[in-house]
Amino acid sequence: MNIKQYLDSTYLKTAEQAGITEEENILVAQEFIQEAIEEHFKLIMIRPNRVSLAKKMIAQANSILEIGTVIDFPEGKSPIEEKLKEAVQAILDGADDLDFVCNYEAFKNGDTDLVKEEILRGTQLGLVNNKVVKWIIEVAALSEKEIIQLSSLIKNVIVSNFEQELFQKVFVKSSTGFYTTDNNLPNGATVSTIKMMLENASPLPVKAAGGVRTYEEAVAMIQLGVKRIGTSGAKKIANGQNSTNEY
Repeated sequence: MNIKQYLDSTYLKTAEQAGITEEENILVAQEFIQEAIEEHFKLIMIRPNRVSLAKKMIAQANSILEIGTVIDFPEGKSPIEEKLKEAVQAILDGADDLDFVCNYEAFKNGDTDLVKEEILRGTQLGLVNNKVVKWIIEVAALSEKEIIQLSSLIKNVIVSNFEQELFQKVFVKSSTGFYTTDNNLPNGATVSTIKMMLENASPLPVKAAGGVRTYEEAVAMIQLGVKRIGTSGAKKIANGQNSTNEY
């Protein structure tokens, strides 16, 4: 199986998180972008402040690599207007995919109206600009019941407000890869969480992010039904090696 078109090669660390200078972090981002171009991955997933850089490098290489970025990352707690403002700038800079972090804390606290509104407005903004939209639900922060409920909520908002031909452009995504868990529990996609998402988000596609570190795990996720996989070890996974990266 050629899994490269399923892989969103991902580099989302800040300089502080990586323990390096800002200049060094830019170089790391450039390396990830160049690698994604050379390896013919589906997409490079980077921070919003790197989108313009990726756009320039992709144009210079005459590549068809797509650009994804994260919105309100990694906590998803910002007001809706701030999320939309960040997304508008990402669109202007050249992003193809907008991966919003859903306000899962608001959802857990019972404010489903707020979550429904941000899902609706964020998706409208993306689709009217012909972008792919993904909603990160942060499975490690949720109970099994909440994973099912939030996946269903997103599905219901999309199915109720958009045409069927647009459903495949709106994903439910498992994780940021940056959530801190207790007792070293998984903070990303697992088989059990992905199964719950697939069952309850359908007909929307699902992206597995965080925790996929081997070719075999990636193939297993694809066989379950995921359409995209986010990983910072895309090259190793595609070449059948094990990734030691955190997400």
